[in-house]
This record gives sequence, structure tokens and C-alpha cells, in this order.
Amino acid sequence: MEMFVTNDEVKQWECERPGLQGMELLEMQLCLAWHLRQRDTSRALELADAADQLLNTLFPDYPVTDPGNEQLKLKQARLLLVRAEAAWLYGEFDKSEQLSKSALQLAADSEAQDAARNLADAHYLLACIGLQKGEIPVVETEIGLAMQFARQAGDGTREIAAESLLANQQVLRNLPLAQERWGAIRNPHNQTTDPVLRSYINEFLIYTYSLTSDFGQSATRGIQVFEFAKNYGQKRRMISVASNIGDAFNSLSDHQSALQWIQEGLDLARAAGWPNSTASGLIQMSETLRRLGRLEAAKEMLEKALPILANVVGSRSHLLALRYFGDLSLDMGDYAMAQRSFHELISWADKKNHLDFRIGSRRGYANALSMQGQAKAALDAALDALALARQSTDSYRHIEVLRVLAALYMRHSLPDPAEMQALSAPLHYLRQALDIAGTISNFNVPAELYEEVADAYAAAKDFHQAFEFARLALAAREKNHNREAANRLNAMQLSQQTERMKAESEHLRQLAAAEAQRAEVLQQTSVVLEKLGTIGQEITASLDAPAVFEALNRHVHDLLHVTAFVIYLMDDDQQSMTSAYGVENGIPIEPDTVYMASAVSNSVRCVRERREIAIELASEDELLPTLIPGTEMVQSMLFAPLIIGDRILGAMTIQSSRQHVYGDREKMIFRSLCAYGAIALGNADAYLRLQKTQEHLLAQEKLAALGSLVAGVAHELNTPIGNCLLVASTLQDGSRYLSSKLAGQTLRRSDLSNFCDEVKTSSEILMRGLSSAATLVSSFKQVAVDRTSEHRRSFDLRQVLHDIIATLNIRITQTGHSIEVNVPYNIHMDSYPGSLGQVISNLVENAILHAFDKRQAGHMSINVTLVEGQRVLIAFSDDGAGIPEENQKRIFDPFFTTKLGQGGSGLGLNICYNITTSILHGQLSVKSSLGAGTSFYLDLPLVV
Repeated sequence: MEMFVTNDEVKQWECERPGLQGMELLEMQLCLAWHLRQRDTSRALELADAADQLLNTLFPDYPVTDPGNEQLKLKQARLLLVRAEAAWLYGEFDKSEQLSKSALQLAADSEAQDAARNLADAHYLLACIGLQKGEIPVVETEIGLAMQFARQAGDGTREIAAESLLANQQVLRNLPLAQERWGAIRNPHNQTTDPVLRSYINEFLIYTYSLTSDFGQSATRGIQVFEFAKNYGQKRRMISVASNIGDAFNSLSDHQSALQWIQEGLDLARAAGWPNSTASGLIQMSETLRRLGRLEAAKEMLEKALPILANVVGSRSHLLALRYFGDLSLDMGDYAMAQRSFHELISWADKKNHLDFRIGSRRGYANALSMQGQAKAALDAALDALALARQSTDSYRHIEVLRVLAALYMRHSLPDPAEMQALSAPLHYLRQALDIAGTISNFNVPAELYEEVADAYAAAKDFHQAFEFARLALAAREKNHNREAANRLNAMQLSQQTERMKAESEHLRQLAAAEAQRAEVLQQTSVVLEKLGTIGQEITASLDAPAVFEALNRHVHDLLHVTAFVIYLMDDDQQSMTSAYGVENGIPIEPDTVYMASAVSNSVRCVRERREIAIELASEDELLPTLIPGTEMVQSMLFAPLIIGDRILGAMTIQSSRQHVYGDREKMIFRSLCAYGAIALGNADAYLRLQKTQEHLLAQEKLAALGSLVAGVAHELNTPIGNCLLVASTLQDGSRYLSSKLAGQTLRRSDLSNFCDEVKTSSEILMRGLSSAATLVSSFKQVAVDRTSEHRRSFDLRQVLHDIIATLNIRITQTGHSIEVNVPYNIHMDSYPGSLGQVISNLVENAILHAFDKRQAGHMSINVTLVEGQRVLIAFSDDGAGIPEENQKRIFDPFFTTKLGQGGSGLGLNICYNITTSILHGQLSVKSSLGAGTSFYLDLPLVV
């Protein structure tokens, strides 16, 4: 029996079960009970009971005692394992252990392959129980036996599952040793096609990346494991991985995403009724709340978790809860409680020999004692932690202990260390911390450590050194800020992946809605139509709100009689609008705020009713109640909401001192300007929000060219959109004409036939125009992808290029082509592999689309040459049609394509060029001739 199967297989078995009887029904019930053990534990137990009853019916002597009846004994053993795993999930560990050992006894004497699987599963479950209890020697022994029987059964899935449990525990206990032992097997570049193996490799990498501070990769791998576990019914694994993903997002300072993931795991555990999984979720939730400063809520979570863990005292979950409770108590200023928590943690960590917790517990204990004025006891605890840290290979914890010792000496008057050679005891320990930090690869010394050294030098009256280290602290803080910004960006991208498609769809819907609005405002006069098109192009091309205001003001005065012109924008609270721009007779109007609860404001009314409002006043009418003080009395007014899709941006009004100046023609012009203004202001607002996000996340100008790009796209969109507007106008007129004919009962067959022909032609033009616009928008989205999410790292070029091509093989083979990669060994780069992958992917797509152009059996090649030991030349070649000489100077220009309307956007090679020059700091060139193929050359530095 397989260890895991997909949800689809389980659904298929559920459909087949009702028609089965006898032994077939027994096998199906047994199979479903096993594979529902985590999907639906209570139903699995019901099916196990039903299988027991059927066994009693089919075999009156059941339970089997005959030693020769091996198959029935194995079925009985499997049912025991279902109940054992259920007991483990429900926290009944003694019961689970007893049932597992009973299953071992039933399967022990059999030599059948299924017996070996039963034995492997029983030992694996005993290892899980030992892990819950914190009995590491038991875990190692049982995992060894589980792997032995899995190999005997020839079951790779069970072997890798058992191996993974041990590997992940070793990562948490001793990262260097785990990487040495498991690193080759769990290499992220392992090209396995086995989804089970891939999921366990990713799970190992969750912990590896987390402990090496690559939290973005840790979260990414976690999400992949979560999706695998979801499809394979591994709910217990889903819960655990969700907590790990949440922890990674916490480290990326994206606490909202962390809460969402931890809550998802907690909801799964509560729905399943698994107490220990629920406790783990509560623990992680409390730590997230603590980081958010919600200390009371965090305490409430921990107080709920600790009683649940009473039956697994000494487990890592229990120790983690004690550590979090100690840290929380320190944050809350309850130092006595912190002391008790860390003291209990010391006892259990020593008993279970968890070195990481032994160090951390003493460090926390020292802090708690120090805050209570017990300086000598705090120093003894910190020195104990230092001795343990020196025994470990964990340099990070070693640094933390040294910093605690320095803080103790800064806070209290204590005897100097015997071996001290520095100016002071704090400097003695802090200099050691700096020395250790210098031995850690790719480690960024925290600004706080530099600041502590500066403070120690200042206390020792060495102000020159204090100043130098203060400067280092400032530089480190700025570097850390940039790294945190990159981390937040990475977290944002991870958490928004599922939202992106929805946002893109909404954007397209808004564009379509804007098109409909524009179509409604078209009028008969071609001169006005042309002018409105030009105005719309100018207004929507700008991403600067003040420039949009000025353009609207200029054109509204050019086209209409306007005494006063005001644009209101919705405030953030959605309860009021404030005039962002207003002029009367060329003089600016003081800003004015109107509240959405107003019963007299026409600007509010047009927004509330989502429609245009026209008002005409006679000269004898009383003053308007909504008239802004100090402004001129007006006679004619138009008000319209600024709307994009369902989103209201504000309102726009024009007002004239003349009577009856706004007829149908003027209203259509105003409506058109409102539509253009809404789109432009929406784009400007989106761009402003994007700029603010940039400044907050990246603190550098990596998207400075976005404005011109958007303007270019807006310009390119104008032609197809304008065509569509003209066609829509024609259709509108034709519809009115046909309606009038029909109303007057003068409709002729020829009229209807002509209208149908016109609709057909117009539809074709509309589809071409909108398809062109959609293609341009899609291309724009690809260009606008935030390149700052890229991480720089050292990598082997041969491995990376093979990985890139592996991801493209499906696309290449589906189109009937082939590719050859020739890369020398041992070319190491320190650059951006993700950006390099995008360039290679775009070149492959470019070759498929342009070089081969529906031709089959095209051949591509990648050849790499090392240049002078400092650069690398990557040549990408195809044997396709080649590029005409007159086009070769333009192929890297944006929007240049020979396949416009046929799948080409004109942005692919422009993307390649920009990435190569701006991110990879290299050069991209081309060599081609008609009929002889094309070669692109990437000249890149080995170190960016």
C-alpha cells in the first residue's frame, strides 16, 4: 500500500466503493481508511471499524491467530496503524505507541513486501511519537529501522519520508553537520522529476534557507511543499509547513502575511481536532503577535498552548513555548516570570540535550536576572551560555551570548574577565563578537553591534574609536535598511502572487469600462472627435496629477465657457472630498472640503448617485447654499463623478456665469473630459502609490523610467482605442437610425441588411483594435515587473544555464525544435541568476517566434567561453531565417517588431537589453544575415 496518493485517486476510490462487495470492498475500505487518516481522521476510523466488521463476517476466526495466514495479519496490522496514527494526531501518545508495537508484532514474522512496508510505517510512527516527546535517541533509532525496512520493500517514498524526518531535525540541531550529511541529496539543483522527492528536498531547504537568513527562498520552498502536501492529503505536514512559512514572512517583516499563513495552519489543526498541532499554531501566532507589539494577545495565545503541551514536556514545541514565554515576559517587563520560564527551559534543554535551547535559555535567564539587579547570578548564567556556545558550531548564538555579556558589564559593576586585554570588559566581549562575525560568510554585522562597540569605547573615553564605530553602525543600518526593503519586496511579491491575476483582470476591466465611457461621449462632428482624441492622448499620457489638472483646465477653457473649474478628490477616509485643483477666472481657489454626508453639495450628490448633474439658475434665484465664499455667482453648472470601473476618485465641476451654455454638445465634451481625467488621475494615483512603495521598500530609484514607459504605452494605445471609439460612434449612430426607422414603421430590408454589414465590419475592427491594445498592455506588464526582487548570489554558470533550459524544454519540444548547451565546468559567477534566466528565456522565445516562424526542427545552441578569467561570453545562436540588415540596428528598441498583431509585442529584446546592461552590467550584441541564422552575444562580468 502506498504511503501517500493524490486527492484525485481518493475521490475515484470513493466513487468506486458503493458498488463493491466481499474482499474487494474490504480492500477498498482498508485503502480508504489508510489514505484518509490525515485528510479526515474521524472518517478513517469509521472505515477502519467497518473493515473490522467485514473481516469478522468474512473470516469468523478473526482476529487472526493462525501464524500461516499472513495476508489477514497484514490487513490487521494496517488497521492498527490507522488507529495508531489517529491516536498520535489526537495527542494520545501512549495509546499510539502501544498500537504501533502491536502492528510490529503482527508484521514481524512475515517476509512479504507489504510486511516490510508495515514495519517501515510502524517504526516511522514510533519516531514521530519520540519526536513529540523530545526523545531524540528514540527518533534516531526508529528512523534507522524505518529506512531499513523501506529499502527492503523497495519503497523510495517511505525511505525519503523517514530520511527527511531525521535530516530536518539535524538541520535544527546542527546546520553544518546536516549540510555535510544531507547537502548532496537535498541540493536545490537536484533535477528529480519525482514530486515526492522534490517536496522533501524543498522541506529540507525551508529550514536550511531560514537558518542562513534567506527567508524569501524559505517561504517560496514552503509554499511549494504546502501545495504538494495539500494535493497528497498530508494535512499534518501542511500545518507544520504553514507555521514555517509564517515564520519566514515574520523574518521578512511581513507580519500580515505571516498571520495569514499561521492562521491557515491553526484553522486546519482546529478543524481536524489535533491538540498538539493546534498548540504549535498558537505558539507561532503568539510570537507573531509579540513582534507586532500585541503583547497581551500573545500572552493569551501562549497560555492556551502550554496546557495542551503538558503531555509532551521536553519536546521542541514545549521548549519553544517556554522560550517565547520568556521573551514575551521580558518585553512585558515581568522579569520574575521571565526568570521562571527560562529556568524551566534550562532544566528541560539540559535533560533533552538540545544545545541550541541550552544556549538560548541561559542567555535569556541572564537577561531576566540582570533586569532584577542580580548581577552576579546573571554573569554566571551568561558565562555558562558562553561555554556552551564555544562548544557549538552556531556562530550566531555565540555572538548573541557575547553581546549579552557586554551588556551585563555595561549595566552593572562586575569584576573584569581574567583574560581581558581590551580597554574594558564590554569591549573584551564585543571585539570577540566582531571577530566571529568576520568569519561568517555573507554575514552583515548588525548596526546594533557596532553601536554597542561605539558606546563601549565612549564609556572607556576613547572617543575617536567611538566615532569610527558609530560611522560603521550608520553604514550598517543603511545597508540593513536596503536589505530589509528587498526582503519586504520579496515578501510582498510572494504574498501577492495569487492577487496579481485578479488585479490584472480588474485593470483590463477598467480599461474596457473606460472605452465604453469614451464611446458614449463621441459626437457627430469629426473635428471635435479628432480634437478630443488628441486631448485624451495628452491627458492620459501624463502620470503627474498637477500636470493632468493643468491639461484639463487648459482644454476645458478651450472647448467650453467656464468661469470656475474645480476638481475634487476623495479623501483617504472616503468620508469627504477636498478640492485638489480649482480656478475661477484664472485665479486659484482656496482648497475646500465637502463631506459625503452633505445634503446640499452637488459634487457629493453626483458622486453618491454616480451620474452627471446639470443645474441652471435664473438670475432672480437666491444664492447657492453650496457657493464657496469669495467666489463669483454662476448660472450654469455641470457636475460629474470621476469613476474608473467601480472606483470613485472624486468629482469634477465646471460652472459658468452665463445662462444655458451647457447643451448636449457641451455635456458630451465635459463627459469625455471627465472620462479622460478619471483615467489619467487613476494612472497618476497608481503611479504615485507605486513610487511610494518603491521609496518604502527599496529606497532607491530602480524604476525611474517607468513614467516614460507608461506614457509610451498610453501613446501606443491611443491609435487602436481611437479607432474603436470611431467605430463605436458609427455603430451608435446606426443604432439610432435603425431605431427611428423601426419606430416610424419605415424599416426596409435593405436598411436592416446594411446595418448588419456595418455591424460585422465594425466588430472586426473593434476586435483588432482591442486585441492590439490587450497585447500592448500584456507586454507592458512584463516590462514593468519589479526587477528589484532579484537576489544576487554566487552560482555555477553551467548548473544555472542547464536549470534554465530545463524549464524551457517543454516549450522548445512542443514547437518541434531543439537546443544544445555547451558550458565549461567550474565557471563561477557572483551575479543575478534570475535576471540571466529571463534574458535566456526571452532569447529562446524570440527564436521560436521570429527565427523559425512556424518552421519545424529548428536548432538553437548556447556556447560559453571564459574571457581573461574575469568575464564570460555567452553566445546564443539559431539556424533560423536571420534578421535583415536594416532591422538589426532597431531590434533592441521598445515596440519594434516584425510580428505586430501576430504574437510579437516589440518588447522582448528590449527587456533583454535593459536587463543585460542595467542589472547584469554587461553588453548585448547581435550578428545575423538572412538565411544564415542569428547569434546574440552576452558579454558579462563574473562578478557584478
